[in-house]
Amino acid sequence: MHAREMIGTHPAVQGQVSDALIRCIEECYSCAQICTSCADACLSEKMVQELTQCIRLDLDCADICNITGRIMTRRTGSDDEVMRRMLSVCAAACRLCAEECQKHAAMHEHCRICAESCRRCMEACQEVARGMAH
Repeated sequence: MHAREMIGTHPAVQGQVSDALIRCIEECYSCAQICTSCADACLSEKMVQELTQCIRLDLDCADICNITGRIMTRRTGSDDEVMRRMLSVCAAACRLCAEECQKHAAMHEHCRICAESCRRCMEACQEVARGMAH
C-alpha cells in the first residue's frame, strides 16, 4: 500500500505521518478485503447454513473496516470524536468477527486467516485510539 506516501504529501500533514495511523489504515483495508473473501468462501462451503453468523460478521466487519480506513485517511479538518468512535466500533467488530472465525478455523483455513487479520486490525485501531487526545 502507498498510504504513507500519499498522506505524507497532504498539505495539512507536511510529511509528519504517524506509523500507528498508517498501520491502522492499511490493516483496515486489508481486513475489509480478507473478511469479504472469507464470507465468499463460507458461502461456497457445504455447511453454509452453519456459517451464517460467520458470514454476517465477516460482511459487517468488512464494511466497518472500509469506512474506518476511509475516515482515518482524511486529514483535512478534524473530527476526533467521530474518529475515536469509529476506531472503537471497528475494534469491536474485528474482535467479534475474530472470535466467530476462530470457532471455524480448524476446519476452514479462510476463517483462520480472517481471524488473524481481524485481530491485527483490532490492535491497530486500539493503538491509534490510545494515541488520540480525549
